[in-house]
Amino acid sequence: MKRLVRFALNHLSRPTVQRIAGVAIPFCGLFMRGHRVECPVCGRKFRKFFSYGYVEMRGGALCPHCMSLERHRLLYLWLERNTDLFTAPYRLLHIAPEHCFLRPFERLVGDKYVTADLESPLAKVKLDVQQMPFDDCEFDVVICNHILEHVDSDRKALEEIFRVMRCGGWGILLSPVDYGLESSYEDPTKTTPEERREAFGQPDHLRIFGRDYADRLRAAGFEVEEIRATDFLSAEEITRYGIATDRIHFVRKSQG
Repeated sequence: MKRLVRFALNHLSRPTVQRIAGVAIPFCGLFMRGHRVECPVCGRKFRKFFSYGYVEMRGGALCPHCMSLERHRLLYLWLERNTDLFTAPYRLLHIAPEHCFLRPFERLVGDKYVTADLESPLAKVKLDVQQMPFDDCEFDVVICNHILEHVDSDRKALEEIFRVMRCGGWGILLSPVDYGLESSYEDPTKTTPEERREAFGQPDHLRIFGRDYADRLRAAGFEVEEIRATDFLSAEEITRYGIATDRIHFVRKSQG
């Protein structure tokens, strides 16, 4: 199973992986039912979560039903416990929507939920995040996870996200961050998939964000808050829900 997952992630396109996984993972999950771990996104319980990873396989990562990962479960719990996203009439833009969030967000947010991506079959609107076809201040909330490391200019993408968010609006902008690096690493001379895999960890990554990631968000105009799992979850919850140590980057656009 681990070899199959790694092969798919490294050799198939993202849209193809999404289509196949949407059928294969839930089927395999039928054989993983139990009570040791629980996914807060879909509410299912299992003996364990599946392993997952592009470079190194992470044990206890992938939900066998909705395909949430550690960071998705962390984010869902935080949204549920610390925001009114699921009760307020917000207009929500979800860039590069994760499979695990589609049904919960559609059910809770309704027709104010807009999904967008350049190539994902899960998205309703096809767009480049660096140049979005939306009006200024059109959305109350913007969620954009693990996209800024893929685009040619994360600065342009952040400027666009800031533009389409209303004043007083907020968002979640998660990206993989190497906290061992003081500054983010980029090298535009790395152009082939092999060079980028060697430099940035994945063939479709264009940079590695360092400890200055939050400062890059602030440079776009956002107020930024970094939230850790231990800030609002107990040790028992972190284990039961299979939560990562990733930080949630919560941003807000000032009223001005």
